[in-house]
Amino acid sequence: MPKLRLSQRTYAQKKAMWGFIYVLPWLLGFIFFFFVPLIASLRFSLSKVEANAKGIIVNFIGFENYIEALTVNTSFNRILTESITNMVVNVPMIVIFSLFLAVLLNQKFLGRTFARAIFFLPVILASGVIMALDSTSLVQAINDANEGGSISRGLGSFELAMMMEEAGVSESIINYLTGAVDRIYQIVSQSGVQILIFLAGIQTISPQLYEASKMEGATGYEAFWKITFPMVSPLILVNVIYTIIDSFSRNAMTDLIRETGFTSFNFGLSSAMAWIYFLAVSLILLISSYLISRKVFYYD
Repeated sequence: MPKLRLSQRTYAQKKAMWGFIYVLPWLLGFIFFFFVPLIASLRFSLSKVEANAKGIIVNFIGFENYIEALTVNTSFNRILTESITNMVVNVPMIVIFSLFLAVLLNQKFLGRTFARAIFFLPVILASGVIMALDSTSLVQAINDANEGGSISRGLGSFELAMMMEEAGVSESIINYLTGAVDRIYQIVSQSGVQILIFLAGIQTISPQLYEASKMEGATGYEAFWKITFPMVSPLILVNVIYTIIDSFSRNAMTDLIRETGFTSFNFGLSSAMAWIYFLAVSLILLISSYLISRKVFYYD
């Protein structure tokens, strides 16, 4: 069959060809910088890796590295449990806080652009070289002083707990809310991208829906639950998935994997830890996506 010249191709064929050309750089990067290291990591997790003058020697030992990580290593199970617990606590607070701030920042007020930039600033400060200077930053110094009690606070977690106990709030809710107060810097610093996503979604909602609801006598509270919340529910799923991955990508677990591999030079055990961690994160993502997607409202 003779090859068609570019001018003789149909629109669909040209579209498919240019689409493949544009995707090709990403595809090459995925194969050489992600897929190949992924397969190498799986191989290392099932092997004992040794380095000498002749190079790297890989000896297959089966699941011994996985057994060592789960039964012998004293830190892995504890840090993995703490990472999952922190994720369960932080993700709902970050998503709720982000949605609340996005609704507020969508209102018209003086200095709105400046306020949006302030809440996105922690995302910039937590990246690249600036993150490496975190130990000497002003924010870190403030946090250390605050933890030591040298900075006075208006309404701390203890006072908040006393007020809620007198109001008859259950102990589990009190512990959760006081934990949110203690984690306020962490919540704010990890909410910048989520606020931006929610803000973009809220701005796509037709103003006619709010005008019609206002003419029908709906309050702002009713407009939020009947219009805003259902319309941004697909973005809740997006932000939950993003927040879970973000919380798992920078914690004590990743530090342990890095130290095991590049400080202790036990690349087999480090790879096994990484794969167990990867499977745990994937399982949590599947469960979260399944539960939330059942409640998502898609507007046609």
